[in-house]
Amino acid sequence: MKKIIAILLVAGLCFSTVTAAKKSKKSKKAEVKITSIADLDGKKIGCQSGTTGEAWVSENVKDVKLSSFKSAIDAALDLKAGAIDAVVIDELPAMEIVKRNSDLVIVRDPYFAENKEEYAIAVKKGNPDLLAQINSTIAVMKENGEYEDLVNAFMPTDGKIVIPTVEAVTSDSVLKLGTNAAFPPFEYVNGRDVVGFDITMGQKIALKGGQTLEVVDMAFDSLIPALQAETIDFIAAGMSVTEERKKNVDFSDPYFASEQVIIVRK
Repeated sequence: MKKIIAILLVAGLCFSTVTAAKKSKKSKKAEVKITSIADLDGKKIGCQSGTTGEAWVSENVKDVKLSSFKSAIDAALDLKAGAIDAVVIDELPAMEIVKRNSDLVIVRDPYFAENKEEYAIAVKKGNPDLLAQINSTIAVMKENGEYEDLVNAFMPTDGKIVIPTVEAVTSDSVLKLGTNAAFPPFEYVNGRDVVGFDITMGQKIALKGGQTLEVVDMAFDSLIPALQAETIDFIAAGMSVTEERKKNVDFSDPYFASEQVIIVRK
């Protein structure tokens, strides 16, 4: 009897091991590696809500299971946890996320490289004076080298960001900059302050107008409604110029070109 029980136990153990091995092999076989946008069809994709990346995925990826997040960082956390298969986001914020998460990697696609998006500052329609102030600031910064200094400060080759100091203006005239501080290096939280490429540019714009700058941090998809409601005066948030957005806001001259990328688990 003991021998029979022992034989049955061994047989059961072998069966369980073979079954587990088959399941594991099947699971690995079912997992498709994402190496381009062609591999995104039918996948669970995460994007920041209200972004051009979200719009592109929604319109171009077949049978997509799209999840929207308040920030790209939230999407990356779900990616790490295995809840989604990939994140589609702008290049520089993606680089910051991957730099801080060694288990994630960036996948680039020639289509995105050939179809770069231009960032610009948005103002409420019918505000030509502020638009002129912004465009003039951008033009002067590009002419006198301040723009290049700003790029080197927030996108340094050695990775060591140095936040520039801009002369502060104390004035009864307050200029409210709306942004979403979860998009490094363009806008992010450093200690208690919102800093970044766009924030420094906003300080330069306020300085030109002799105004005090106030930074208002909110969800990205709330920025245009806030601008229309005059809760803020302009948007500087790594916002891409699109025909759809042009229906609701006026854009400044472009100040930066970026491309979309895909973040996946290693």
